[in-house]
Amino acid sequence: MKTGPRFKIAKRLGVSVFEKAQSQKFAISAERSAKRKGGGRRGASEYGKQMLEKQKVRVTYGLPERQFRNYVRKALAIHSATLMPHEHLHALLELRLDNVVYRLGLATTRRGARQMVAHGHIVVNGKRVRVPSYQVRTTDRIAVRGASKTHGVLANFALRAAERSLPRWLSWDVGAMEGAVTQVPSTESAEPAGDLHAVLSFYTR
Repeated sequence: MKTGPRFKIAKRLGVSVFEKAQSQKFAISAERSAKRKGGGRRGASEYGKQMLEKQKVRVTYGLPERQFRNYVRKALAIHSATLMPHEHLHALLELRLDNVVYRLGLATTRRGARQMVAHGHIVVNGKRVRVPSYQVRTTDRIAVRGASKTHGVLANFALRAAERSLPRWLSWDVGAMEGAVTQVPSTESAEPAGDLHAVLSFYTR
C-alpha cells in the first residue's frame, strides 16, 4: 500500500479512519509508532482527548469542520424520550446518503460513494438525488439509476453488495438492485467511529 497523506492522517489519529488504510501494514505501523511513543497519548489533556475523538469521527465521514459542527448542533437541539444526543448524532451521520450507499456496498469508500451520488448514479424513491448529505429516512428506497446499472464499475460494486455483510438497519434486494433503511441506526447496530460522548463534550465545553 502506498504511504500518502491519508495514511499519515490515520497514523496521527491512531485509527484507520480511511477505508484504504484498513490493512495489516497500517496496523503494524501504528503498533510500532505507539511503542516508540511509550504506549500512546498518556499525557494528553481531557481537551486533547476530546479533540482526537472529534477528529476521528469527522475524518471518518469525510466532513469539513463547519458541516460536522452543524450535525452536532442538530443532535443537541433534538429532544427525544428514546434517544440521547450522542445517538442522534450517530444516526444523522449514518443516514447521510453517501454513507448509506457505502454501507450498502455500492462503493468501496465513502469518498467513492459521494462521487457516485454527485454524478447522479443513485435514486431515492425513484428520483435522482445528487446531494451526498441527503438524509435518508426509514421509508426511503435507495437504488441504482436505471441507466447506470450497466456501468462497468458500478455493476461490479452492485454484485459485491450481495456478498457484503450489511448492518442490521439496512436491507438489499439483489434483483432490483435496491436497498432500504429498515430502522434508525443505533450505536449497537453500527459501531461509532469514535467516542461520541467526548465529541459532544468538546463542542459544549
